[in-house]
Amino acid sequence: MNILITAPYTEEGRKILEETFGKIFYKPWKIHGRAYNETELMNLLRITEADALITEHDHVTAKVIEEFSHLKFIGVCRGTPSNVSLETAAIKEIPVFHTPARNAQAVAEMIISNVIAVLRHTVVARKSLINKNWNNGAHDSYLEFKGNELAGKTIGIVGLGAVGQVIAKLLEHFPCSIRYYDPYYTSDNENYIKTSIEDVFENSEIVSVHLPENKFTKGMIDKSLFSLMKTDAIFVNTARASVVKREDLLDVLINKKIRGAVLDVFDHEPPDETDYQIIQLDNVLATPHIGGATYEVETRHVSIMNEHLLKWVKTIEGNSGRELQNAGEL
Repeated sequence: MNILITAPYTEEGRKILEETFGKIFYKPWKIHGRAYNETELMNLLRITEADALITEHDHVTAKVIEEFSHLKFIGVCRGTPSNVSLETAAIKEIPVFHTPARNAQAVAEMIISNVIAVLRHTVVARKSLINKNWNNGAHDSYLEFKGNELAGKTIGIVGLGAVGQVIAKLLEHFPCSIRYYDPYYTSDNENYIKTSIEDVFENSEIVSVHLPENKFTKGMIDKSLFSLMKTDAIFVNTARASVVKREDLLDVLINKKIRGAVLDVFDHEPPDETDYQIIQLDNVLATPHIGGATYEVETRHVSIMNEHLLKWVKTIEGNSGRELQNAGEL
């Protein structure tokens, strides 16, 4: 079996797959400089005579899957396989594996650190210091940049999935109170309050959104919800920009109807002019979609993907992984 791997994958992880399945062709998109588009990916699949694909950001379109319908599986090293035509894969009966929770710790840590930076005016204080504005007395900066602690705040989480659960667990130790909205999941932690989305926005000092992009969530966060927020509240979105109506977000930020926002995702990446209007506001701490950008995330997605694939091999009736490898049936 030939496996084309275009996702970042550790040498140890590749070795495990090689021992189980056969030959590995490692062509990570990072070396290419960007995700492989449809044509480039098809060329790679053709050249390597791949029987399976492990990807991260590449464009695994319906055309790719139809052209290579013999693929035994598609692995996607992402929290959601949003770059794959799942409908086509289902029609062709190709199993698609992905790596939920691979970046949960990374995203949670960045959210907490950036929220604290907003609460403590870290960015503006540093800018003031770099500009040599600390010249009117020892205590002026102490008074000018006095902020707030995260401890004791009520945190509202919209979507208590993998990332939301890690955030909630970490915030317990500050300590913070946790309210959440999730129609599909109920936590067994009795300290977390499950409530309506309106209640989350109205009664939280920090609202963090963790929603997937789909037809139900697109534009879900709008002015009707922003209007419920406290004037000193912070809005956080590190999930998907499309779940927020950015014109409504821009309005509440420009008019100081809320304290500010922590953002890692935008309607256009790279941003367009409207995105930059939001990014450049003084009450916004924006980062260029780097919430999951840690080396540990890559190590973790390899571990999760390999676990899925090794478990899948064992379920193939009447064959062990080694028998399948030797017989070339995979």
